[in-house]
Amino acid sequence: MARAQRLLELIQVLRRHRRPVSGQTLSDELGVSLRTVYRDIQTLIGQGASIDGEAGVGYVLRPGFVLPPLMLTDEEIEALVLGSRWVAQRTDEPLARAAQNAIAKIAAVLPPDLRDSIEGSGLLAGPPSGLASGLVPEPERAPIDLTPIRQAIRSERKLVLQYADAKGGRSRRTVWPVALGFFDRVRVLAAWCELRQDYRHFRTDRIVALQLTDKRYPRRRRAMMQEWRAIEGIPEQI
Repeated sequence: MARAQRLLELIQVLRRHRRPVSGQTLSDELGVSLRTVYRDIQTLIGQGASIDGEAGVGYVLRPGFVLPPLMLTDEEIEALVLGSRWVAQRTDEPLARAAQNAIAKIAAVLPPDLRDSIEGSGLLAGPPSGLASGLVPEPERAPIDLTPIRQAIRSERKLVLQYADAKGGRSRRTVWPVALGFFDRVRVLAAWCELRQDYRHFRTDRIVALQLTDKRYPRRRRAMMQEWRAIEGIPEQI
């Protein structure tokens, strides 16, 4: 393993541990000698990393240390490129544009060889299900702007929806948005529905109109999301 990558891995391991972690544990996780761990920790401290602790006691990384943007592995670059390509194909226009802009910003600070790996990446985001065979038509874009939904999720504010069910019947719902899922053929809002007093899922192509209110809902979204995941049997994601 190259030294730069080893230092990056050491930082990532320290970030995963909120309590002091022994040098031996770091040595085992990284697959290097204990002496190398001690030397690398001193190198990181010299580069500005706020690492507390000492040999025989344990080490902890204090918040605030930001890695230089050039410290990206080949696989991390591939993951970013593939993810941005997936977002560009399967989400709405603002998110697609944001993904492309993010990759452009990353490419701008990379050295030429790594920049070339972005532009020539062989990892492609395939078309939505069935499109490669020509059996399924291109899915339509959501008829509403999804930006207010994302704003509601970030700010924990209530949304008022005019929603049409599968038969065309309409209802007015005040919801507490929890998550927005992007699938091949549909986009789905998961939210607590005040009308039903339970979690419900709303297809965005059936939302006729929506209004972002200035009212915060009374629970923290993170706690609600954990509760919703447990009910639906959805595993945690990174």
